[in-house]
Amino acid sequence: MKHPGYVTWLALISLAVVGCKSSESGNPAAVETAQARIVESKEVQATATVQATGALRARETATLSAQVMGRVQQVLVREGDSVKAGQTLVVLDDATLRSATVQAQAAVKAAESQQIAAQTNADLAASTLVRYKQLQTQKSVSPQEMDEVTRRAEAATAQADALRAQANAAKAQLSGSQAMFNYSRVAAPFAGVITGRMIDPGALASPGIPLIQIDSAGPLQLQATVAESAIGFVHKGMRVGVSIASPGADTSGTVSEILPTADMSSHTFLIKIDLAPAKHLRAGMYATAEIPTGSKQAILAPRSAIVIRGSLSCAYVLDSNNVAQLRYVTLGTSHEDMVEILSGIARDERLVDNPADRDLAGRRIEVQR
Repeated sequence: MKHPGYVTWLALISLAVVGCKSSESGNPAAVETAQARIVESKEVQATATVQATGALRARETATLSAQVMGRVQQVLVREGDSVKAGQTLVVLDDATLRSATVQAQAAVKAAESQQIAAQTNADLAASTLVRYKQLQTQKSVSPQEMDEVTRRAEAATAQADALRAQANAAKAQLSGSQAMFNYSRVAAPFAGVITGRMIDPGALASPGIPLIQIDSAGPLQLQATVAESAIGFVHKGMRVGVSIASPGADTSGTVSEILPTADMSSHTFLIKIDLAPAKHLRAGMYATAEIPTGSKQAILAPRSAIVIRGSLSCAYVLDSNNVAQLRYVTLGTSHEDMVEILSGIARDERLVDNPADRDLAGRRIEVQR
């Protein structure tokens, strides 16, 4: 038999529990609210695309090296400098080359003087031969004298020809020396921007060792790879959209070149896409070209409704009670101010517009007009 006090104690506890449950059910926790504009996702007929990824490059690029061995005296540029075509970039020690050029110039002068003297003798011998031939018709010279004059004229002509050849050889030697002397100056092959400086004054330059890297000025080019299954959709002159990782840098371009053979290891083709001039684009940026292949049904959402959390793309989606839920989404191609949703959002769902850095998950959204 239980003690009456024990029963009374149990009854009091039961009443307290019931009272607590009644109090909780009668005063549910209030849901926090926030104000925001609302946008909707929609299903549209969109262009189907495949992606070609690559990097931005200058349309012309060159790595310059010396054509002769020599000590570097001056490096006249640094990375980022703009240069003109033919502008001197690097100066090598030219003492030896200058000396060789001076010697070649002296050799040319000596050979030309000898050639002039020999030609004068040849002209005189030729004139004498003409006079002797006239005298021969008058039988005023002996056959022996005629032979001697003829031999002297032939020898003088041969001597003049030989010295003329020597003078030409000396001139060729001078041209070679002048060319070698010019090699002591490394010049820009085209107008552009210096993107690399690999040597400093005092270093020894030799053929094949990079000194300067230069990219041509003007619009950039996207060099991207396309899978062999999609190369049939690409043709020269087609316009394609180009997405760039840098915010606000998306652009478009025109396919200017398609390499005819595929890479044997990756089974991809290299294509080159000329881009319009833009100050915010830089060589080396990673980019993706969208190659159109047909049409498809796609879910689009305003880009302003997409937020980045860490490295993931998200959106705040409203349920039937206007409570925001944070969903992770997979994005596809861009369509002006809309973006394709590959997963995470269905058609006709309501999204919070421009949520910025606010944490709206679990909050009831009051629609802001």
